This record gives sequence, C-alpha cells and structure tokens, in this order.
Amino acid sequence: MLDRIGQMPAAKAPPLSPVSPSAPPCTAVVDVLPRWPLRHYWSYCRACLRCASLLLPWLAELLVADLLLSLLLPVSVVLPDTCYHASSRIAEAIWRGIQAIFTRANRARIVVSGAEGMRHGESVVLVSNHVGWADFYMIQELALKAGMLGRCRWFAKQQLRWVPFLGWGLWAMGMCLVSREWTHDREEMERVFRGVVERRWPVWLIAYSEATRYTSAKRLEAEAWCRAHEKRLGQYLLYPRTKGFIACVQNLRKTEHVSAVYDVTIAYAKNDKEFLAAPRFTETLMLPNLDERWRFFVHVERYAIAELPQSDAELARWLEDRWVDKGQRLAHLRKLLADGQKWNESSLSGLRLD
Repeated sequence: MLDRIGQMPAAKAPPLSPVSPSAPPCTAVVDVLPRWPLRHYWSYCRACLRCASLLLPWLAELLVADLLLSLLLPVSVVLPDTCYHASSRIAEAIWRGIQAIFTRANRARIVVSGAEGMRHGESVVLVSNHVGWADFYMIQELALKAGMLGRCRWFAKQQLRWVPFLGWGLWAMGMCLVSREWTHDREEMERVFRGVVERRWPVWLIAYSEATRYTSAKRLEAEAWCRAHEKRLGQYLLYPRTKGFIACVQNLRKTEHVSAVYDVTIAYAKNDKEFLAAPRFTETLMLPNLDERWRFFVHVERYAIAELPQSDAELARWLEDRWVDKGQRLAHLRKLLADGQKWNESSLSGLRLD
C-alpha cells in the first residue's frame, strides 16, 4: 500500500491568490503593501508631511477666498467695478501663495526670457502653447514681473461653473468659461469683453491657443490635419485654433487700454534628457529641489495690438506665423539640451527667427 501511494503523483496545489481568504489578516495586509525597504516608507511619509505643512494653510486660504468670491457674485450685479477689483485682490493672494510653494519652498527655477519687452500694468491678450499642468506657473511668473498677477483671467472649462464655491468664484472674477465649441462660446466671450471694453477693466486675458496639452499622439493628428488643409505647423507644437484669438483681438482692440498681444513659449526638460516633460501637478507640490530634476523655461514676445492685421483671415495667418516661430524657438532649446548647454538669455541670443 505504501509503495502504491509512493508511486502516485503529488496533488497540485491551487495557485495562491494575492490575498488568500484563509490567510491571517496580518499576512493579507503585508501582501498587498509594496515591499519597499523601510527607509523608503520613511522618506515617503516625510514627503507627505512636508507637503501637508505647505499645502494645508494654502488650502484653508483658498476655501476662504472661494467663500468671499461667492458672496461677491450677487453683489457684482449692482457693483460690477467694485467686485472686479476686489476679486482681483483676493485672487492675487491665492496665486501668490501657490507660486511661492512652487518657486521658493520647492525651489523651481524658472528661466524667463524676453520679459524686458513687457510693460508694467499693461492689459494684454496672452497666447501660449500648452505642455502640462505646470504651465500656469510659467505664466504667473511673467504676471508677477508685470504687476498683473491679480488681473489674470483664463479661458477655463465650462463645467467648472457648476462646482460649488470654486465655480461661483470663477464666475464672479470674470473668467471666460468655455466649451471649446465656437457657436456656444461666442455669448460667453462677449460677456467677458463687455467688462473689459465698456468698463475698461485691466486684464491679462490668457488662452492656450492649442486648446489641449501637447502629446505625441496629438502631434501626429495635427500633422495629418495640416497636410490635409495645407497649413504650416511649428515643431513640437499643435496647430493653434484661430477663432477665439480673432474674437479676442477684434473685440479688445476697441479699447485703448488693451494695447498688446503677448506670445508666450513654454518648455521643460526632465533630468537634462526628456524634452517637454513637464512635472505633474502633484509633483510641483510634493517634491523639494525641483531645480535638480527639471528645467523650466518661459519666453515672451510683445506685439502692439495696433500693428496687428485688421482682417480675420490675416489675423489667422499672423497667429500661424507666431506658432512657426515658436516651433523654431523650441527646436533651438531642444538642440541646446542635446548639446548639454544651459537655457538662458545668452544661449537664445544667437537664435534668428526668419
């Protein structure tokens, strides 16, 4: 009998699941946790605590600001000027706070090029390429230098309007909440234009003209579209949408205090290797010593709005030309990165845009 049993094949044990139902609770918990060395857990906990110490005071300030902005919304019907200026001061405090977390606490070093062409306190239409979440830090750095941080008004997603407090605050500030469908957005843009044109509100009206973030897949789609429609496309960019830009210029050139268009180019490099690799929003808040991992770059060109073309078709071509120039600037930055050179004003001085 023993011989016969010894000749029998051993029964196959059933495969173990990641957490076996019969396992003791403590074993199950251990199995689902990442098996890092203890020092990694400690580093992660320290990073979370540091982030919380920086972010929680700012979030509390943001909540108070949203409440105040929401209270301003009904008042704006009868006191629009007072509410616009008050909301600008509230917004400036919030935006200064998050900019300080990024540049001071987490040591992001933003290389700014062309800022000498900006005018302090000037109201403008600002157009920019769009790489990632961190782009708003680059534009806010320019706004700080121009004394217009509190006057920044962004084209934002229409869905934000229905977010309690936040959406109401954006509405009270005069943000342009759009759906990216021109037939639906015209009325919303005209609402924003009325305050700027009729009431002469100071403003930086900011738009990512590509309407979406740059990715390799979207780049291929843009290339195919440009070939089909015989359009030019700048390097490392998507094709800019022109209708919103044309509407901004044609409406805001009616008032003298909106005197320029700022064309902004944003670029990043990660670990001196990955071009246009922007940090995630969580990384901008949690990681110290950002300057050791990323390069941050923003360039601005000023164009007097009175010197821009008059017709819609010519304005569309003008914006297309700026995107071609922008592509040359990005290609130059990419070459500097490959050659191991720094990104600064002097390294860009040799660049000629034809």
